[in-house]
Amino acid sequence: MLRQIKYFQSVVRNNSFSEAAEECHISQSAISQQIKAMEAELGFPLLERKNRKFVLTAAGEYFYKKSLILMADYEQTCRDAARIARRDTAVLKIGYLRSYSSPEVHRALDEFLSKYPGISVRLLPGNHEELFHLLRTGGADLVLNDQRRAFSDEYVNLILTASRMYIEVAVRNPVAELPSVTVQELKNIPCILVASKEQQAAENEFYQTVIGIQGEILYAESMEEARMMVVSGQGFLPTEGSSQAMSFGQSICRVPLCRGEEPVIRNYCLFWKKDNSGYYVEEFADILQSKFERSFSCGL
Repeated sequence: MLRQIKYFQSVVRNNSFSEAAEECHISQSAISQQIKAMEAELGFPLLERKNRKFVLTAAGEYFYKKSLILMADYEQTCRDAARIARRDTAVLKIGYLRSYSSPEVHRALDEFLSKYPGISVRLLPGNHEELFHLLRTGGADLVLNDQRRAFSDEYVNLILTASRMYIEVAVRNPVAELPSVTVQELKNIPCILVASKEQQAAENEFYQTVIGIQGEILYAESMEEARMMVVSGQGFLPTEGSSQAMSFGQSICRVPLCRGEEPVIRNYCLFWKKDNSGYYVEEFADILQSKFERSFSCGL
């Protein structure tokens, strides 16, 4: 019945028997017969046929939704069993900058996991120092991080993009109306940073001495908490990423950050140890780099 369920899902997904047949590489009559056979085995109709069109019955709609979960569980079980059979425990540990928002990372993960479904990916969020520690101690295979140090020959230092910094502020904050804002103009507004207690001093020093933040600094333990603080009007959140147009509903907007008349530009890199340049590490790096290059060429 598993194959019949896949046929049924394809018909519903494509809203067409002919397109589903093409997708499943069988004839239209065969896929129709397979679904009728499944309905007979189940004892109730899944589709109500009207000439060349169809609609889902109430039972069919319920069955379709549940079957998606069933097939996802089945496929994951097969992958897990295959890894056990091969004694394959391949895990790619990827650290990423907690304050960095980028659609390229999401697209790269999706392509990598589609290409290598047998590989487990473990995502490790952190700030700069936490990610550097993970990379240095082997806690992560590769990390997406901002550049705060001179490049070391011990690592592959792949610059993905040089992009500007933004601040996130509540939409009702008058600063939200500005086309850009300088660090000097923010001196009377608290700055919200995401950092553990152990990393607060390092983050404080960087944002004050390098970025030039002059006002009070508040701390949050997660991006969710930080954005709740922004919405409640407690301050602004320095954030990084490849786009100003991020969706936060009607509560938060991004404003480009400048130092004087110049935008604050940061390098964002993918780092991994040269002695850990395994196939999957380099494959993910190539995919991620291609996503950034494509976004840059398209002006995204």
